[in-house]
Amino acid sequence: EFQTFQHYFTRLNLRMRLQEDAVIACSPCADGTLNPIRKLVDQLPIKPNPEKSFLKLSIGDPSVFGNFDPPTEVRSAVRDALATSCHGYEPAHGMVAARDAIAKYYTTPSSPLTAEDVYITSGCSDALRIAMDCIGTPKKHILLPKPGFSLYQTIAGNRGIPVKFYNLLPEQNWEIDLAELESLIDDNTAAILVTNPSNPCGSAFSVTHQLEILSVAERYSLPIIADEIYQGMVFEGESHSFGELSKNVPVLSAGGLAKRWLVPGWRVGWLTVHDRKDRLKEVRAGLTKLCQVIIGANTLIQAAIPRILAETPPEFYTTTLSRL
Repeated sequence: EFQTFQHYFTRLNLRMRLQEDAVIACSPCADGTLNPIRKLVDQLPIKPNPEKSFLKLSIGDPSVFGNFDPPTEVRSAVRDALATSCHGYEPAHGMVAARDAIAKYYTTPSSPLTAEDVYITSGCSDALRIAMDCIGTPKKHILLPKPGFSLYQTIAGNRGIPVKFYNLLPEQNWEIDLAELESLIDDNTAAILVTNPSNPCGSAFSVTHQLEILSVAERYSLPIIADEIYQGMVFEGESHSFGELSKNVPVLSAGGLAKRWLVPGWRVGWLTVHDRKDRLKEVRAGLTKLCQVIIGANTLIQAAIPRILAETPPEFYTTTLSRL
């Protein structure tokens, strides 16, 4: 009995020592998540030369140097929203008034939108995450542009969604290699992700090319996830949403306040769903569920959205583009 008792305490002491010294393992989800840009920028030790000016060219943040500010109307809308009852929880997929304002802002005769077609997210990156997470699966891959915004891979890697890359052609103003795109499509393709205007290429597709891309998607009954955060910010030519141009292809368009209104730190974006044939019925329910994971985006900024969209003067947009 004494030996049994001693053996028990010996093992107990060993287990306690192991527990004290044990390193807690990181989950595969976290370990498999990599944002190449943030990995570099967030940990980069910088000691600027005091005799030289310092230019940050690592990320698309128009607020870095203080020479691109949001217009007075935008700041006033947020200031005045503080006096309202916008301090609590709202529907996870967005305030009705804000969703209605976004729908009215982006609606067109060819692609009318209502508040039910809008999902407000924590920035455009969150909108992309929700769209990719809702359509991709570990067995269904998403087609991504190359070169493209590295966050697409970050999102896919975090969720275990496989990806394939289609090339953009520099000699054709970074249009998609449509033949290659089509060759990558198979029974396990979940969606085509496009970026227009392009980050990082700085190009914008012609309407003709957009219609060619939509034609490929329609042939294979694939939805399009469109990263359109730079919509309206083109130097030459027109800027059209894929959702506006599509007649039969379901389009989930990701946008937000970050770029056009120069406020990336406010972290409010949105998805607008263009679905003429009602093929995204199940996806819509999934989008709402995924919005509920973080219980919604910043309510203060959401409360200001109707005025931001309605009161920002047109000359602000043109002046910003001319300065860029």
